[in-house]
Amino acid sequence: MKVTVYTQLGKESKSVELADEIFAYDWNADLVHQVLVAQAANQRSGTASTKDRSQVSGGGRKPWNQKGSGRARHGSSRSPIWRHGGVTHGPNADKSYKQTIPRAMKNRALYSILSKKIKDGKVLFLDSIEIGSGKTKDANAMVQNLKTIKGFETLDWKKANNMLIATDKNVRTNTMAIRNLAYANIMNMDQLNPLTIANTRYLVITNPEAVGTYLANKK
Repeated sequence: MKVTVYTQLGKESKSVELADEIFAYDWNADLVHQVLVAQAANQRSGTASTKDRSQVSGGGRKPWNQKGSGRARHGSSRSPIWRHGGVTHGPNADKSYKQTIPRAMKNRALYSILSKKIKDGKVLFLDSIEIGSGKTKDANAMVQNLKTIKGFETLDWKKANNMLIATDKNVRTNTMAIRNLAYANIMNMDQLNPLTIANTRYLVITNPEAVGTYLANKK
């Protein structure tokens, strides 16, 4: 497929041909759902924990006599039906939510989501990004230039995960300039994953030829 590549000033730079098997992959909703659920599960810390009646302190003696008081029978004040009692069927910190994701499945889900975003007009290709000053105001100025491109007028919408910049190389000044933008994130192309892309509104890819080569070698 052929895509248009822009400069960071918002001007057309060139057109490049990208691999259809990566950037025009068929949408597979079932595969994407399975991978996203597995990735979300792997991010769970699994540290939530409660105490059952045997672990709660106190309640060693019987609250009152079995008979004669006119009240219901109770054997411990740490019963789950008592205030400050144990928790029934609560979360246990020993539980692991980890799920295994085969590499081929993860890659195909990545191609599928990436292709869907391109089809929806949510992917912007840049030849490069260079913010030598490392200042956030310069990064914001760059975004204002990119907003002039048709279809990307809300690139600076003040909402978390509104824009993700995927670069082919890690440049410290670029990271320093972009990390303070509330609506933008930046990461290296080897960190791209289905869950991150799915949770992002706009995806900006620099040097698409290099990114395409890297993704092709992940197979």
